[in-house]
Amino acid sequence: MRVGYIVSEYPKVSHTFIRREIAALEANGIAVERMSIRDGGEVVDPLDLQERSRTTLLLGDGAAALLVAGFRSLIRSPARTLKALWLATRMGWKAERPIPVHWVYLLEAAVVAKLVRKHDIDHLHAHFGSNPAEVAMLAARLAGISYSFTAHGTVETDNARAIGLPTKIREAAFVVAVSDYGRAQMMRWTPPAQWARIHVVHCGLGPDYIEAKAPRIVADGGFLAIGRLSEEKGHLCLVHAFARLLKTGARSSLVLAGDGPLRSVIEARCRELGIADQVRITGWVSGEQVRQLLLESRALVLPSFAEGLPVVLMESLALGRPVVSSWVAGIPELVQTGRSGWLVPPGNEEALYLAMRECLETPVEQLMDMGKTGQTLVRQQHDARIEGARMADLFRSVGAGRGRQV
Repeated sequence: MRVGYIVSEYPKVSHTFIRREIAALEANGIAVERMSIRDGGEVVDPLDLQERSRTTLLLGDGAAALLVAGFRSLIRSPARTLKALWLATRMGWKAERPIPVHWVYLLEAAVVAKLVRKHDIDHLHAHFGSNPAEVAMLAARLAGISYSFTAHGTVETDNARAIGLPTKIREAAFVVAVSDYGRAQMMRWTPPAQWARIHVVHCGLGPDYIEAKAPRIVADGGFLAIGRLSEEKGHLCLVHAFARLLKTGARSSLVLAGDGPLRSVIEARCRELGIADQVRITGWVSGEQVRQLLLESRALVLPSFAEGLPVVLMESLALGRPVVSSWVAGIPELVQTGRSGWLVPPGNEEALYLAMRECLETPVEQLMDMGKTGQTLVRQQHDARIEGARMADLFRSVGAGRGRQV
């Protein structure tokens, strides 16, 4: 079976979980054609660079190519194209973006439909329920095949009506959530008769993490936060909590691995708090650098205001490092207070400070036990080989009927 994968930006630093999923699918006999709507920006990981060479950029040939693809689709299949145009127009009626934007999605879908015919693709799958899912849905209409998508969290459920999530679920052969919480949120927007088509397939880690031994935690290891430096990640709360921790006389350090629009604000705040010498911002780092930073840390801290189920939490626990994180979305399905880390209310600097202080005061042997508990959970729930096999089974269940002809 051959599946076309559609992502808004791929490969991308933050999308290594998609790369792992594709590798697991191919190991299970599913051929995958990679498609990215836009370029994913700078990547440094050699595996991401390899993926870039295998990925078709849908907008790579400019606006003229989109228009040509749309015109050829109309000539080749006028009925399907007009039905897809009507669907795109309806998607734009109450959407966050105007109707002409959805017509552009249709032109992108025409490029995808051309690739479907070129590569004999049986099914389309999109990651993220926003515009990639709409492009996949429209392309499936144009090509006369089935489609599905994976929803990751707040990008879908916080804007469910604005992105037409109920329609996308109704049109899909199946839908994937990355956590039980995510599945429940999509169930809110669909009638009970459609709940059975929403499945949970966790984001997974490769053998380099799943089979890793947990080296001993260094006694003077500091705190590590990994992720885009943006408002929803809670970095400003983190530096305030960390500054309070240092004022009590605690000795520690904080590494912020990542980059983003809030970097200059965070740097300025650290200077104001007098902790600039104890906080290091690395910028974007490779997968190997992430691994090394985790091994050097005492614990990972992720004080996000909104999340799905972050892959970096899985990576930290897989290496035996406990986690301090927010009690939001699917995170409590993996992080358990007192067993594999600490959970705090999002945006609560007092609770975050207390959890970080308790982490510093916890003996290394106890931290190691917490890390082992988390490692066991990750091996049970987030092995990319197991989750990839589940996804492959879903694709085969659709392929058995050769898709849904429109």
